[in-house]
Amino acid sequence: MKSAWITIIGAYRVWMRNALVFRKNIRVNLVPPFIEPLLYLGAIGFGIGAYITDIDGLPYVRFIAPAILAASVMNASFFECAYGTYVRMYYQKTFDAILATPITLKEVILGEILWGATRGLISALSISIILLILGLASPIGIILALPLSFLAGILFSGIAACFSSISPSIDTISYPATLFIAPMFLFSGTFFPLHLLPEAVQIFALLFLPLTHVVSLIRALLTETANPLWLINLLWIGVGIIVFSFLAIRLFERRLIV
Repeated sequence: MKSAWITIIGAYRVWMRNALVFRKNIRVNLVPPFIEPLLYLGAIGFGIGAYITDIDGLPYVRFIAPAILAASVMNASFFECAYGTYVRMYYQKTFDAILATPITLKEVILGEILWGATRGLISALSISIILLILGLASPIGIILALPLSFLAGILFSGIAACFSSISPSIDTISYPATLFIAPMFLFSGTFFPLHLLPEAVQIFALLFLPLTHVVSLIRALLTETANPLWLINLLWIGVGIIVFSFLAIRLFERRLIV
């Protein structure tokens, strides 16, 4: 059995391969992370926010800014390891080429998850620059939120890899995107406080919607406000990273190893 250090090196090589491909089209790849948050901040934060009073003592645009950052990390990481991983596995046959080398399937999947988290971090960094320019976040909060964004990216990448491993075709990936990611974007305390929802929905969001915990932590950091659930949030993210990464590896092994 390979040592943990060798596994890390193998995963890093897979990560580096994806990073080199990303670098070839870096101008195109970096434009969406800057434009999307500006649209949300402009249309919802400054537009609709002009008709909304302060929420929890914060101007509405400051209230949703951390949630937009968290949701962008979720989208970048999830779709990279859902569609991107499936394309590399099934259409481009990249997995076959890599597995012809000494790198194992476990290292491939870990490399994919780390790359998905990196895409999430790139998105977070892009939005952080915008938030700092607009004065919607504290610099210290941004510094603390970036490593948290990377951890959140690992979580969402692991979840996406699970879906990618069991999808019979690329078209079926639209089901988790529509039935899981979209509702989570709306009901995880992004555009309104979680406590406004019925108690049963609040409990459901805390138990089954990971974005709820990411939004809660990042909002507390960027707005410098208290978060009484910070330990629960961190535990959920930490346990989720371990569970979904392990599950993704096992599911891909069942699919690709005969």
